This record gives sequence, structure tokens and C-alpha cells, in this order.
Amino acid sequence: MRPAQLLKVLEREFTSTREGHHTPVMLWGPPGVGKSQMVSQIALRHGVPVIDVRLSQMEPSDLRGIPFRVENHVEWAIPAMLPDAERHGSEGILFLDEITSAPPSVSAAAYQLILDRKLGEYEVPEHWAIFAAGNRQGDRGVTYQMPAPLANRFSHYEVDTHLDDWVAWAYANGIDERLIAFLRFRPELLFDFDPAHNPVAFPSPRSWEFAHRALQKFGDTADLLLGTLQGCVGPAAGIECKAFVDNLDQLPDIDAILRGEEVGVPKEIDLQYAVAASLVGRAIRSKDAADRMTTWGRIIDYAGRFRQREMGVMLISDMHRAVGNEVFQVPQFATWAKDVADVMLFGD
Repeated sequence: MRPAQLLKVLEREFTSTREGHHTPVMLWGPPGVGKSQMVSQIALRHGVPVIDVRLSQMEPSDLRGIPFRVENHVEWAIPAMLPDAERHGSEGILFLDEITSAPPSVSAAAYQLILDRKLGEYEVPEHWAIFAAGNRQGDRGVTYQMPAPLANRFSHYEVDTHLDDWVAWAYANGIDERLIAFLRFRPELLFDFDPAHNPVAFPSPRSWEFAHRALQKFGDTADLLLGTLQGCVGPAAGIECKAFVDNLDQLPDIDAILRGEEVGVPKEIDLQYAVAASLVGRAIRSKDAADRMTTWGRIIDYAGRFRQREMGVMLISDMHRAVGNEVFQVPQFATWAKDVADVMLFGD
């Protein structure tokens, strides 16, 4: 399932704790596809804490707690890491990350916690959601086959990578527009992981965020940039990304486009992706400006100049996802939409 759809599932599962309909969710997927980040996004959206419990780093007794004697019987000290309404708040997310890396003895201790929301005398607070994530056995991670009794305590979803979803996230989080343009140009490099070769660095949504940081830190140091990009996304993808970035000195004058001047569309496909990403970035940065309609209108005008109309549709679709439905109110939009009606597609 694509990330945008899974975010809706997690959102509904979180809010369902208030109605008594919550089912624990298990996210499956290879490393670096954003499983943990999706859980964090739901928590951030609702302003609630995430308690990240790594079962792979625990012994069975770490969950059950420590026994202590009270007169003639034994009681258990509840581990401080488990959610507590007074200390952590009435709502939140208990996140069992890397659950497939936990040995069977530890995962068995979690059975009752996940299904019954109890562990001995301890109870998970009523409005806390339970999410988990882990790698599949073929992903070359340290994994154990999930026991059937544990698997039957979750609803299961496999996380797919999806370029449009990543691009929407990237614009919203200020990822370098050069990387967005590069991955539009080379979409197969968003995620390229071959477990048979057991690579150290490889392209993934997570490692492209690392590449963004590398561009900010080493973009002005030519002799280091290639090596740092390769250290994030692997040798081949690093070389391609560096060559793409180096070629952007031929990019049209973005300011001239936004001033409404007649600026030609570059013939090179990679530069077309780059100018489109730059214009979406400018649209986002002008979202709260008084003259945003003028800026957006000039971007729409430029989108209509692409010989390949699909490129213009991609530009405006990305802008729509980034700035919202207000783009439909721009005077130029109706004329442009009529011209590309046979190839235009808007939606999530």
C-alpha cells in the first residue's frame, strides 16, 4: 500500500482508540521506506507522544518488570518505558519498532500487551494506539519469522514506495529541489535495494534525506560532494545525482519566469524537471504572500509552454498538492486546464 493511503489507515486507527475500535497495526517493508516516519507524522499531527519500544534490545523480564516482595506475596514493578496516562498523557502511540528482530522469547512476552493491552497488572491507557514495524525476512536484516500467535494480533500492511507521495513529503519538509528534480528524472532511483548484494549505502527515501543534508553541508565543496552523496545513496546513484546537480548551471532564469518575462523551456529533459521543481518550490514559498496569485499565474503560464504537456501537468499537479485547492482560483488555471484536459489528472 502506498504511503499516502497508509497514513490515512494509521490516522483512522489512532482516532479509533476514542471509540473502542482500535486494532494494532503492523507495517512491513524493507529498510529506509519511511515506516517509522509515518508513525511520527501521525503523532505530530495530533500533538501526542510516541513511546518507541525496541523489543530487539530487550529480555522478556524487561517487559514484565522486576518482582519485589510485599509482605507474603510478590508484586511487579511496571517498567517506566510503558505508557502511563499521568506521566505521558491520556493519548499517544506505543510503537514497537523492529519487532521482527526480537527473539521469540521476547515477542512471546508481548502477546498479551498487544492483544489484551495488558501485561500482568499493567494496562495500556485507553486512548493509546499500538503500532509496530519490521523488516521482511528477505530484506537481509536481523529478523525472525513472526510467530503465528503474534501475527494474529495485528492487522498487516506492506509499505510500498511511491514517487508522488515522496515528492509531496519532500516539498512539505524543505528537501532540496535539486533532489526532487533528479528523482522525477530518475524515478527508479527513489528506492533501489537488492538484498542479494547486501549493499551498505543504497537509494531509499531515508537515504535521499541524508543526501539532502549532504548537499547543504558540502554543496560548496566540489572535491567532497561526490563522495558524500555516494556515502548516502551508493556509488552509482551518487555519481548520477552529482552529474545532474552540476548540469543545473544551464537552468533558465527562474526570477525572470516569475516576473512574467518570455523565458524559453530548455530542450534537455533533466533541465525541464529541474525548472519544474524550482517553480513548485517558489510557489510554496509564496503561499502566504499577497501577490501569490500573480506568481502562481506566471508559473501556470510557463507550464503551458512545455512541448510535452505531461511535464506541465506534473508541474501543476505537484504545485496543487503543495499549496492546495486555491490554485484552482488563479485566472490562468481554467485556460491551461482546458488545453491539457486529455492528459490532466488531479487527486491524492
